[in-house]
Amino acid sequence: MTTPFSIAFVGAGPTAIYTFCAFLREISGTAQVTIYEEQPRAGLGTPYRPGWNDPAMLSNIASIEIPPISETLIDWLERQPRARLVRLGIDPDQIDDHAFYPRVALGEYFLDQFNGLIDEARTRGISVEIATSCRVTDIRAEDGGLHLSVEPRHGEACERIYDRVVLATGHQWPEEPEVRPGYFLSPWPATALQRIPPVSVGIRGSSLTAIDAAVALAVAHGTMIETESEAIDYRIHPGAEKLCITMMSRKGLLPEADFYYPIPFEPLSTCTPEAIERLIAEDCAHLLDGSYDLFRAELATADPGYADKVGLSELSLEDFAERYFAERVAADPFEWAVANVAEARENFERKYTVPWRYAILRMHEVLGLIVPHLEEEALKRFNRYLKPVFVDEYATVPHLSIERLLALHRAGHLSVIALGEDHRIYTGGSERGAVVTVGGERRHFPAFIDATGQRPLEAEKFPFPTLLEQDVIRDAAEDDAPGIKGIVVDEDFHPVSDHPARDRLFCLSIPFILERHPFVQGITSSHELGGTVGAALAQAADAMRDRQGEAFGDEERAS
Repeated sequence: MTTPFSIAFVGAGPTAIYTFCAFLREISGTAQVTIYEEQPRAGLGTPYRPGWNDPAMLSNIASIEIPPISETLIDWLERQPRARLVRLGIDPDQIDDHAFYPRVALGEYFLDQFNGLIDEARTRGISVEIATSCRVTDIRAEDGGLHLSVEPRHGEACERIYDRVVLATGHQWPEEPEVRPGYFLSPWPATALQRIPPVSVGIRGSSLTAIDAAVALAVAHGTMIETESEAIDYRIHPGAEKLCITMMSRKGLLPEADFYYPIPFEPLSTCTPEAIERLIAEDCAHLLDGSYDLFRAELATADPGYADKVGLSELSLEDFAERYFAERVAADPFEWAVANVAEARENFERKYTVPWRYAILRMHEVLGLIVPHLEEEALKRFNRYLKPVFVDEYATVPHLSIERLLALHRAGHLSVIALGEDHRIYTGGSERGAVVTVGGERRHFPAFIDATGQRPLEAEKFPFPTLLEQDVIRDAAEDDAPGIKGIVVDEDFHPVSDHPARDRLFCLSIPFILERHPFVQGITSSHELGGTVGAALAQAADAMRDRQGEAFGDEERAS
C-alpha cells in the first residue's frame, strides 16, 4: 500500500494560490494537500480582504500585469453580473487592460480562482482539505516529516505531520492597529481608521499605502465627487471641517502616476540577467559598483537625452540617487503631481513610453539578483541610494489615487511635509497620537498612522520557534551579517541550513526574506515565487510516487 505525498500550506493568499496553481500544472500523480488559514475564509489574502480594506482603496497593479490563474482578471470581470461589478465599485462599461481596480475586487477574483483550483484538484484525485480559522502555532522537524501544531479557533488543538510545508504567511500586521491611544501601527484593517475623529492626523509615508490611509479617512468624513470635467472634488461632511491630514516622508514627495509601457517587458541590452550573474559568479568585491556600471550603460543606451541631461556618465551611485529626485524635491509636491498626472494621461493616449523610466523599471528585478550576495555595507548603500529609485518606478500609483489627493489638497484637508534627516517621531508619553519634531519645530498629531508598509522582520519574530531552535531556520544576523534581518533562504526558497529537514520546507513568508529579496512584494512576485515552489512540490510528489511504485514492483516480483 502506498502512502500519499502530503503537503501543508500555511496561509492562503495570492502566494499560496499561485504556488498551488503551479503545483497542479506540474504534477502528474496525486497528493494530499491541507491549506491552513487563520481567517474564516481562505483564498483572499490580507491585502484584499473586505473590512481589512476600504472599498475606496485601489490596487497599484494594472489588470494586464496580473498573471492569470485559471483565467485573466479581464476575462473574469467580463463574465460577472453587472450588479456584482457595481457592488465592487467597478463601472461595467469601463473594463480595460490598463485599469486599476479596488483591492476588494481583486480579493473576489482570487477567491473565485482559488475555489476553481480546489475543484480541479479534487476532480483529478488530489485530496484537498481547507482548514480555516486555524492557526499553526509551531513546526518541528522529525524523521518522518515536518510536525505542525494547530490551534483551531473552535475545537481542540491537534498535531499533524507532512512531507512538505510551504510557509506563505504573507505580510504581518496586528489585527488591532491602534497599539496605543491615537497611534496606529498600520492603516489596516481600514475599519479601525473610521473611529479616528476629524482632527489633525499625521500619516508617515507617501506611497500607495499612505494614500490608502488618507483616502479611507477622507471618505469616512466626506465624499469624493466626480465632476463633469472628469476631475475629482472633495466635500467634507458637516461637523468634520477640522479634519487635517498631513502626509510625511523623508523627501516629502508624492509618488508618480502610473506610466505607459509595453507588457511583457522588452529585453534589456546591457544590464541583463546574464551579465549580472557573471558578476556574481566572479565573486567580485565591488559587485554593487560593477552592477551600477551596467545600470548606467543600459540607461544611457535607452535614453541618451536623459543621460546627458543628468550628467549620467559622471554620476556615482550616491550622486545619481540625489540627481534623480532633485527636480521633484525642489518643486511643490502638488504642483508636480498636477503636471505629472497630466503627462501620464497624455502618454497613455499616445501610447508613448518614457524611455528612461521604462529602462529603470525593467532593471529593478535584474539588479535585485545581487542583493543576496552583497556585504553588509554594500547592502546599506543599495538600500539607501539605488532601491528608492527602483521603488519610485515600480510603485507608481493609479491616476485616480493622485486625483483624490489633489482634491483633498484643493479642499484644504491635505498637506505634505519633508521629514529630512533631522526629525523625531515620539509616540510615548501621555499625549494621544504622536509628536513629530522636524528641524526643531514640534507638531502634535492627536491621531497618527504609520503607513510605511511592510518592513523586514528579525528572526526572533519568526512565528515557529522550534524550527529556529532545531537550526532548520537560521537567523540571518548570525549566519549572514549582524545588521541583516530575517532568515536565510536559497534560490529555491529552502532555508539555508545543515539540517536534513531543510529540503522539506519552503519559506515564502515575505517579512522574513524581504531584506535579501527587496522586490518580492506584490502579485507578480507571488506568481514567480509560486512557480518555483509549485514545480518543486510536484517534482517531489511524483518522485515519491515513482519510488513507491518501484518498491511495490519489487515486492510483487519477490512474492
